[in-house]
Amino acid sequence: MYTVIGSLRTRTLRVLWALEEMGLPYQHRPHPPRHEAVAQHNPSGKVPVLLDDDWALTDSTAILTYLADRHGLLTHPAGSRARAYQDSQTQTVLDEIEGLLWVASRHSFILPEEQRLPAIKDSLRWEFSRNVARLGQRLEGRQFVTGDMFTIADIVTAHNLRWAEVAKFPVTDRVVADYFQRMSARPAYQRATQAA
Repeated sequence: MYTVIGSLRTRTLRVLWALEEMGLPYQHRPHPPRHEAVAQHNPSGKVPVLLDDDWALTDSTAILTYLADRHGLLTHPAGSRARAYQDSQTQTVLDEIEGLLWVASRHSFILPEEQRLPAIKDSLRWEFSRNVARLGQRLEGRQFVTGDMFTIADIVTAHNLRWAEVAKFPVTDRVVADYFQRMSARPAYQRATQAA
């Protein structure tokens, strides 16, 4: 059984969602970043941490990829063109959407107050809107990020859209907003968001 360490208000939700989608048993320890239970496995104190017996893995995308490849679920086969496209779309979302949300978070509550630049969020929202519009173009006519199969790319994408909602980065593109509604209605997503 896997153990997942990290609070739901973090990227830990991605891992819990994936495990729910895969139907795999797990224990959840909802510790916040920098908690002692986190730091013993990840010196940076960042979550999530996945424990597989006595082996620890960090970084949500690495964990999702490991689980998907290990169990042959939520992913296209390694080495296939479909997998290359899946990885490309995952990395694009991490670069173009998550990167902006992370910088906004740093300047909202992570950096020491004297290092924060609140005005930066205006330019981040502008860039976010442009990038979400491009995501909408890629999603047009598709049920999922890679076409007709739900993959870990959808978990990363939808989680970032949830993050945007919380961070007050509006998603005005109708295709993307509809996509997020479909993803957040999935039973596994609902179960993961209720995890203790």
